[in-house]
Amino acid sequence: MTNRTCGCGYSRRDLLTSAAASAMVFGPLTKGATPALASAGPRQTAKAPTRLRPFDMADVDLGEGPFLHAQKMTLAYLLSLQPDRMLHQFRVNAGLPPKAPAYGGWESDPLWQDIHCQGHTLGHYLSACAMAWRSTGDVRFRQKVDYIAAELAACQRASGTGLVCAFPAGGALVAAHLRGEKITGVPWYTLHKVFAGLRDGALLAQSAPSREVLIRMADWAVIATRPLTDSQFETMLETEHGGMNEVLADLYFMTGKEDYRLLAQRFSHKAVLKPLAAGRDELDGMHANTQIPKIVGFERVYEATGDGAYRDAAQFFWQTVVHNRSFATGGHGDNEHFFPVDQFDRHVFSAKGSETCGQHNMLKLTRALFLHDPNADYADYYERTLFNGILASQDPDSGMATYFQGARPGYMKLYHTPENSFWCCTGTGMENHVKYRDSIYFHQDRTLYVNLFIASTLRWHAQDAVLEQITDFPASAVTKLRWRLKRPTQLTLKLRHPRWSRTATVLINGQQHVQSSTPGSYIDLAREWRDGDQIEWRMTMEHAVERRGAASDIVALTYGPLVLAGAFGREGIAPGADLVVNERKYGEYNNAPFTPPTIGGAADTLAQRIAPGDGPLEFTIPSSDRQPLRLIPYYRIAHERYATYWRLGPDL
Repeated sequence: MTNRTCGCGYSRRDLLTSAAASAMVFGPLTKGATPALASAGPRQTAKAPTRLRPFDMADVDLGEGPFLHAQKMTLAYLLSLQPDRMLHQFRVNAGLPPKAPAYGGWESDPLWQDIHCQGHTLGHYLSACAMAWRSTGDVRFRQKVDYIAAELAACQRASGTGLVCAFPAGGALVAAHLRGEKITGVPWYTLHKVFAGLRDGALLAQSAPSREVLIRMADWAVIATRPLTDSQFETMLETEHGGMNEVLADLYFMTGKEDYRLLAQRFSHKAVLKPLAAGRDELDGMHANTQIPKIVGFERVYEATGDGAYRDAAQFFWQTVVHNRSFATGGHGDNEHFFPVDQFDRHVFSAKGSETCGQHNMLKLTRALFLHDPNADYADYYERTLFNGILASQDPDSGMATYFQGARPGYMKLYHTPENSFWCCTGTGMENHVKYRDSIYFHQDRTLYVNLFIASTLRWHAQDAVLEQITDFPASAVTKLRWRLKRPTQLTLKLRHPRWSRTATVLINGQQHVQSSTPGSYIDLAREWRDGDQIEWRMTMEHAVERRGAASDIVALTYGPLVLAGAFGREGIAPGADLVVNERKYGEYNNAPFTPPTIGGAADTLAQRIAPGDGPLEFTIPSSDRQPLRLIPYYRIAHERYATYWRLGPDL
């Protein structure tokens, strides 16, 4: 396998924040070779460094299970796409002949021309291919990154500017936006995806061409925005602009260039920052996924500046969205917008709830906050949303992904087409399923955090240790960890005791060691470990009922971290009808009349009425007409009608 580390197990975050590493790009690698490092300028350390460090994705292998299956489906989809089709309009705008026709949907269809997202897919694709190479070592993904970067470099040379874009009007759209003229669409949002893809290409795929194009593009942004007053800049930020503050802070850490840090601060939307930093929730009516990338950027700008207002805003936002504004699945919003908390009952049954991009970005924020504050609450939310939002978003048969994951009873998941949709959630969907391994384990000196129960193998180079996790979770509530060590080693293992498990028990080498009755915490196992030592972590999964606020008659059913869905079958739905082009028609597609089953009775007794079904993670509950209603994990729902929330009727 190609060597994907720099000999010290650095991840992208490590390369961006570790004081021990200089800023670097990597030269071409050959199998088994040590990467050659090239100076990339004076690297900056964080003013607010993280407490924990993640592991390089190259040092974690996934074992068999639903996450590895999802990764394989996405890898196949990435390989099926043609970079030249994504590069079509970039070349046209640079005065170069295109090499292939453009893809459809958001990339070129006139129906979506006014949103100006043309080119966003290329950025997501760059990120996904960089992650795929980092995760698997498959050289084809790195070759795609380098090819795209070389093509973008050719566009920069031909146009004589650092800006590369695929908008039909080219750079004129951005120029008009900078002048404060009225425009349609979201040019900075789209450009952010290209910036982020090049950053990931440089740092994860070790692509020198990606870094060179990125720096030229960033320098263009510095010069282009410099004439704007603070007031003009803030007005520009009223239009969705993705996580421009995050990627510019990343560039500051990569290069030490103060211009990038200053621009990251300018791209931090003060109208959103100030109330959040003061602990005020003014999110009602806001477009949810416009805000979340800004907040991810606030956390990164905090690391670059040490200004606690950015940290406070990020923490308060997370607490507000997770504890007050989220559904049982970890998703949020209706038709992409935050709604008043006391109107939950008016929005929960929408077909356009829980935009998948929002869940993608909430997990980015959660991970960033956890690195500073390793609190089990962050890990609990991450787990719940990973299963019920991200894993649930992929069609296990085609590898395509959802836009919304609404809870209209009797509706079904809808997925993008391979070549004629290219929604925002198509792009984040490319990334979601090739980076599962990045949040299973974290470390601090000689302490190892085990956050997720996913079959995997970790190579901890700094401790000359390998940890294998053997589990079929969530089919069972047990995971086993086995050390492979060259010598006895003093280490601390921190096992997450999830909030959904009332008790948990640790066995070491078959002997009971400790029992925990503190859900929502970590159990510390500090000792001298020896080769072959085995830890068994036994948790307790139980059925529960989740309610939100004053809507006490509306419930979701859960089993451990899993949301259970009523599985209603395919009545009235033709095969393939759940692959769709137009995300605006969610709620209209497959809308034949259908009366879903209902359940009734007191919410407090529902959990006791759930009985085992025919297979693992299958259950039944009596419906209102006394027929057994099949319940399965929501993440397993595909190609059939379902319900995740229930308005309770009278008792049976």
